[in-house]
Amino acid sequence: MDGTRDESLVNPALDINETKLHNSLRQKTWDETITKDSWMVFKVMAEFVDGYEKLAKIGPCVSIFGSARLKPESKYYEMAVEIAEKITKLGFGIITGGGPGIMEAGNKGAFNAQGRSIGLNIDLPFEQHFNPYINKSYSMNFDYFFVRKVMFVKYSQGFVVMPGGFGTLDELTEAMTLIQTNKIGKFPIVLVGSEFWSGLLDWFKTTLLKEGMIAADDLELYRVVDTADEAVAHIKAFYDKYSVNVNF
Repeated sequence: MDGTRDESLVNPALDINETKLHNSLRQKTWDETITKDSWMVFKVMAEFVDGYEKLAKIGPCVSIFGSARLKPESKYYEMAVEIAEKITKLGFGIITGGGPGIMEAGNKGAFNAQGRSIGLNIDLPFEQHFNPYINKSYSMNFDYFFVRKVMFVKYSQGFVVMPGGFGTLDELTEAMTLIQTNKIGKFPIVLVGSEFWSGLLDWFKTTLLKEGMIAADDLELYRVVDTADEAVAHIKAFYDKYSVNVNF
């Protein structure tokens, strides 16, 4: 779908009792569905326990996010390697999604600098597999995106967000929402690539801010940079001023 309106769904002249939807809903009882959902709680709990047990030992880290589809010859891949190397030399570990593209670049930078290189992988039918630069003893595989996102936020003292797609935007807005609502303390969020991010950031100002859906202060939740040195300098300056704390 391209986001255009589907005219066939406007005022459909259908008898609801004769639709495929109605027939399919009659074939499964809600009691059956609820019972299966209840057992899923134990699988979710297991992922949380495993994540907390492993990641509680890693120390202060910065998470690096970005597209899994960017190749090593991309300027953003090369910049992510450089950023990760320099952040590692500050004493932070590096957390990524553990896959290819920008995730691989972040782990490669930590590996090159002989630092802690963590991968939080997600089971997907495409794209995702562990890259060769992670420390296996601190890395893990997830079935649930929401559990994985908790681990990113809880054990990160900063986010570096490279160009990426829906997954990257999800991780970015999750962190900004938690900080905005005081669910976690403020930490540095760095957006790398002013040209890439300009459309989204303009929309924040011209639509969200204009309509009163965010406050002017919310635009201070992130910093936009174009070089590795700028990204690292922002994180360093933040922790020259504030102490390092585990989130929630």
